[in-house]
Amino acid sequence: MHVPDGFINAPVSAATGLIAAGAVAVSLRGARRELDERTAPLAGLVAAFIFAVQMLNFPVAAGTSGHLLGGALAAILVGPYTGVLCVSVVLLMQGVLFADGGLTALGVNITDMAIVTTVVAYLTFRGLVKVLPRTRRSITASSFVAALISVPAAAVAFTFLYALGGTTDVSIGKVATAMIGVHVLIGIGEAAITALTVGAVIAVRPDLVYGARGLTQKLKLRVDGELVDAPAAEEPAPVAARSHRKVWIAGLVTSLVLAGFVSFYASANPDGLEKVAADKGIDKKAEEHATADSPLADYGVKDITDTRLSGGLAGVIGVGVTVVAGSGIFWALRRRRTTDAGPASTDSVSENA
Repeated sequence: MHVPDGFINAPVSAATGLIAAGAVAVSLRGARRELDERTAPLAGLVAAFIFAVQMLNFPVAAGTSGHLLGGALAAILVGPYTGVLCVSVVLLMQGVLFADGGLTALGVNITDMAIVTTVVAYLTFRGLVKVLPRTRRSITASSFVAALISVPAAAVAFTFLYALGGTTDVSIGKVATAMIGVHVLIGIGEAAITALTVGAVIAVRPDLVYGARGLTQKLKLRVDGELVDAPAAEEPAPVAARSHRKVWIAGLVTSLVLAGFVSFYASANPDGLEKVAADKGIDKKAEEHATADSPLADYGVKDITDTRLSGGLAGVIGVGVTVVAGSGIFWALRRRRTTDAGPASTDSVSENA
């Protein structure tokens, strides 16, 4: 669903740029509250994992493919504010380095793929876990439904933006029907990937899943025929003392393998937006990407003729750049939070003394 330059006119692109900038600013502030000893080391990895999985287009129907958007996955793993930043980092890397998604349309893409998907998914997820039994299965099931809904929601958002600023004269009804129809199917793939990933992390380290905090069901005991809460278990070791290194290394290796090797076997069919644009004529005024001559344009390394090697190396570079950029941003936010909290904590201790 990466929107290229020329699909949406300049005024609407500029307006979405302002919306995206405002949302990123709010998310930077909100992420400082979300990023702690558990989420800070993993946020950059989540961005890199989303980048890698987005290279794995899967077939859906009628010569169309889809790929992960990642908003639901990021929001559930590291929090909604941090999730918006994770997807935004991915979109920025893709647009600047790989000529995927227009630069003038960056605001459109962040609004559609980072903000809408994350907000819709997280609100859906939180609503479900409040009414379902508080178990690991309910978290996984809720992540499936949240991801499923987030993709057609993004399709609706694109249709709305196209209705406001589309550069071709195409029936909005036809655009909406085509976009929502194909992205419901893509949403199934998104839901499966999200649920499998969330479920895998919960199985190994449930404390690392932001959306799973405080959702463990209390143990019940039957006493004189009545169910009562069991005594609280002994407090676990502090989270800071529990190493994230194994999870981080496993996640990074998985991302590198997916981007560097598995991506070669991804579907070559156009994705949902590309297919609809070609079929309905939305792409008539599409513009060449500003970084079309980039050494990594179209997810290949320039001057390397071997397709498999070129694509795999580009994927590995993309994962590396994304994890470095994302980790740098999130660690800086984490350190800023620690710095801001320091004086307040000191003052509080002094007052109590």
